[in-house]
Amino acid sequence: MDLVLYILVVAVSGLILGALARLLLPGRDPMTLFQTMLVGVTGSLIAGLIAYYAFDKDEGPGFLFALLCTVLLVFAVRKIRQRQAGPGTGDGSASGRRV
Repeated sequence: MDLVLYILVVAVSGLILGALARLLLPGRDPMTLFQTMLVGVTGSLIAGLIAYYAFDKDEGPGFLFALLCTVLLVFAVRKIRQRQAGPGTGDGSASGRRV
């Protein structure tokens, strides 16, 4: 029962981190609820690994550091999607060219 509770806590914290990261970045972001949760969990995992190897091995990454890593992941996902969609989408101009 402890493992199920741990997985639920990780999923809910990932959902909260992902939602906050999406709110902090302006613009439209067509991610599903599951994708938001995965980005949050991944951001928290990356923050934990960085904190473990770079800082103190006994401390966790902290909420703000996990949020920063999640914001960077959401930004990367947006840029990858814009690049895959091609020119003329996502930059607000009708022709896709910058003046």
